Amino acid sequence: MCRSLEHLPVTCLERAKELKARFGSFLLKQELNIMGHSQKTKKLTPEDRQKWSFHELLAHKEGLCAFTTFLASEYSEENIAFYLACEDYRNTKSSSKLCAKARKIYEEFIASDAPREVNLDHETRNITLKNMEQPTLSCFNLAQSKINTLMEKDCYPRFLKSTVYQELITQHTG
Repeated sequence: MCRSLEHLPVTCLERAKELKARFGSFLLKQELNIMGHSQKTKKLTPEDRQKWSFHELLAHKEGLCAFTTFLASEYSEENIAFYLACEDYRNTKSSSKLCAKARKIYEEFIASDAPREVNLDHETRNITLKNMEQPTLSCFNLAQSKINTLMEKDCYPRFLKSTVYQELITQHTG
């Protein structure tokens, strides 16, 4: 059995990280159900879907699933997974679970060489690490805000031009 990963070639480590990120999109369905995005929502017309703002898109199950599919196609689904993990964390009722949940989010998304590492600047990483010393419900707010802005300003405009979005607009509502 391997004692550490440092002896593996860099290409193996990169491939393992890529595979773990891909498997993460399968887990995202579980996260959506846990966070209440699985509940029934009213049927939308194609016109309704065309008027969605970025935040409305994320608030609606169909929109969130389509956006997640798009991000997966661009190999950047870790952004939405991180955003949803932060939302779930912020809704944590039990203070005894905060520390464990915070550590899990940090290790999965923020730490250097995290399996689903999000694109954060050095200063934001340091602030978040400092916040981890005594986790509160707001310890990921800055990092989540940065990723939210990244998705809204960079990914969302590309999503609006994608075939995934076009299919969502033209999809029959039954």
